[in-house]
Amino acid sequence: MDVLIVGGGIIGSSIAFELAKRGAHVVVIERGELAQEASSAAAGMLGAHAEFSTDHPLIPLALASQAAFPNVIAELQQLTNIAVGWNEAGMLKMATTAEEHRQLTEHYEFWRRIQPQHVRWLTRDDVAQLEPHVRSEYGAMYTIDQQVDAKQLSVAFARAAMAKGATFLPYTEAYDVVFDGERVTGVKTTSGTLHAEHIVIACGAWTSAFAEKLQLSLHMYPVKGECIGVTTDTPLLRTTVFAKNGCYIVPKANNRLVIGASAMADSFTKTVQASSVHHLLTRAMQIVPDIAHATFEKAWAGIRPQTKDGMPYIGEHPQYTNVFIVTGHYRNGILLSAITGRCVSDMLEGKEVPFDMTPFSLIRKEEDHALHH
Repeated sequence: MDVLIVGGGIIGSSIAFELAKRGAHVVVIERGELAQEASSAAAGMLGAHAEFSTDHPLIPLALASQAAFPNVIAELQQLTNIAVGWNEAGMLKMATTAEEHRQLTEHYEFWRRIQPQHVRWLTRDDVAQLEPHVRSEYGAMYTIDQQVDAKQLSVAFARAAMAKGATFLPYTEAYDVVFDGERVTGVKTTSGTLHAEHIVIACGAWTSAFAEKLQLSLHMYPVKGECIGVTTDTPLLRTTVFAKNGCYIVPKANNRLVIGASAMADSFTKTVQASSVHHLLTRAMQIVPDIAHATFEKAWAGIRPQTKDGMPYIGEHPQYTNVFIVTGHYRNGILLSAITGRCVSDMLEGKEVPFDMTPFSLIRKEEDHALHH
């Protein structure tokens, strides 16, 4: 095969889709079901403006990926007929304290300088008119940011890749690599050894463990995020509400709301703590009091891949140039999926990538570019 991708989440599947479209013979292996980890646990926000509040190397990629989504989703829909829950109602970034209001004002001014057409400031009365169920003491920043059903989008990327000729092997776990001198020629899996010209490692929070087989130490760690799903008799929200303190409420189909998310570093356990449920509901009800009357549906957790400096790894192995590592997207894997597939495909084809990818190099100098929320 031309390319073997280890990891069947949204990043691996988006790369497979783009490569298959370009005519490559692609095989994707996944140790369980497709999109079973962070890709299916995510709330699905495409929060380019809500996530970044200061200059950051990811902003050009985030904006380009966000802009690409309407065409990408139309393409996926045509190939798979999978509805991905595309929602363009926008997002309210809100403050619940005076200090958060100060930070949010700076956040708004940052984007007003860069993309004034994509953000606007709403007064308390504006918020009340747009979202009558939202309690707003300080007003809000409205952004054009969209949202999707993360799992459906992930599956759509995979199915579209299959429609273009890619092969997916679920329940196939990679456990070692095959070397031939200065080249990696294959991967040992529970379904046998698979050989390929190029190998892409994109298995999220588990990438660093596998990278050690390639004599590569990545500065990354898992962050567990817990979410809650509730349903209401009548719709409470049209827009996504994202508090500056990290709590968000995302409206889905059938009067469903996703409330998230906690952040517990260095945890691979997918259990949900009672204290997290209490904490998330308390914060959510502070913003939308009527959530108190919602029906509790379920709670779940996902393991997000975070890096020491807050930026993903997207690039070729410093020693084995036919091996690429793509991981560490943390909270922005869904948002960055469209552009990541294109950038990695360009890299594999030896084309010039239309972005500065040096901040995401596997051998970059570790600096503190952690996200500011």
